[in-house]
Amino acid sequence: MLLNIANQIIEIINEQINNAQTVTCYRRPLIGFASAHDPLFTQMKEIIGPHHLLPTDLLPTAKTVVAFFLPFAEDIVKAHRKSPNIPLEWSAAYIDTNALIETISQELKRELASSGISAVTQKATHNFNEQDLTAVWSHKSVAYVAGLGTFGLNQMLITPSGCAGRFGSLIISAEVPPSPRPAVEYCSYKREGKCQFCINNCPTGSLTQEGLNKQKCYEQLLKVNQEFPDLGLCDVCGKCAIGPCALKNDG
Repeated sequence: MLLNIANQIIEIINEQINNAQTVTCYRRPLIGFASAHDPLFTQMKEIIGPHHLLPTDLLPTAKTVVAFFLPFAEDIVKAHRKSPNIPLEWSAAYIDTNALIETISQELKRELASSGISAVTQKATHNFNEQDLTAVWSHKSVAYVAGLGTFGLNQMLITPSGCAGRFGSLIISAEVPPSPRPAVEYCSYKREGKCQFCINNCPTGSLTQEGLNKQKCYEQLLKVNQEFPDLGLCDVCGKCAIGPCALKNDG
């Protein structure tokens, strides 16, 4: 029963990606599972802040958190590497993928409900306080708990398929066996002290070895948004996500 639920979730996500009517193309998605009662969720309140919610805050009957990563196709990353600015391909991928994550989440909720399973989702982005840039739910942090990768110097979660892509997640009332977390460090800098591509490639100097200046970074995102008025809210950059760790982990 438990594996059947996991397989159903994996099948739905893959089907939605294969049937997506998007300009953006993707590589194979990564999907992980975590116990809703994993101690790391409590620790996240200490690391991220007390504002970050527990799975049971969003769904009192929560048993499992599902996380998934939609990695962008290689040509999108290459286009971004070649351009001194933020290319249309990357910006469109941001918009497309946020919409696709919403579609996947709603389809999962509908299909799981038919099996008597409750599910709660959060938006792919723009679920944060614009004043202090804090979010009540971090998809990439949830994906870490679900074993999808390790955090890099670029503040991104680096997965076996890299970090160029988008994360989504949902909380469900059914129990699914948790995925193992990586036993290796995927960030070359954290592992070996090598590579600072992300810092060197940041156009505003927002990213340093000490961390990320969120306000300075967000100012850059809003500037990029002005360049693509036809796409919708496109507050995106990603210059820190197109280095050696973009398409695969460097382990």
